[in-house]
Amino acid sequence: MLAVAVNGSPHKKGNTYDLLNQVLQPLKEAGWDTQLLQVGGTPIKPCTACFGCFKRKDKTCVLPPDSFAGIMPELLKADAIILGSPTYYANITGEMKSLLDRVGFVATANGGLLQGKIGASVVAMRRAGGVIAFDAMNRLFLISGMLVPGSTYWNIGVGMAPGEVVKDQEGMANMTHLGRTIAWLGKAIQPHQSAFPPLTPY
Repeated sequence: MLAVAVNGSPHKKGNTYDLLNQVLQPLKEAGWDTQLLQVGGTPIKPCTACFGCFKRKDKTCVLPPDSFAGIMPELLKADAIILGSPTYYANITGEMKSLLDRVGFVATANGGLLQGKIGASVVAMRRAGGVIAFDAMNRLFLISGMLVPGSTYWNIGVGMAPGEVVKDQEGMANMTHLGRTIAWLGKAIQPHQSAFPPLTPY
């Protein structure tokens, strides 16, 4: 099975990266293949709601190729998608927001491409606002017919300077538990993936 994590932070090796790696470690130990992709700090245009993807229905976006073009195919291969973002003014980064909108539109336009996949989000924050960022990413999963596993707390780690989040013992333990839960859920649902009812795009 394949877990694909996407780092929405422009700091490639910052706190969000550390949280995502902590989630991926138990999955690796359980025999999963893993990828960690970078969207933060890359060129990615926002969705324009042109509905071109609904007309073409080829699983791509009609906007000129940018980092979305490399990420979307990997998300479609994944059994589990883990999104990560730092907290910017009580929300996700602009790059992550652009990715969410375009992934959601393209997936819906093509009959619900994310349905039945596992979705989890993790957030790095300095002090507050993390729950809003957490909720923003989870909404993509919930509207897409995905399965969202819980853990021991909200999937949030506290830290500001690079590497500081690893000192948040409770947060890091939560990430480890989340990874184990994703591995367990993936094993449980694998025989039933084809049984999910089809989504009807609007």
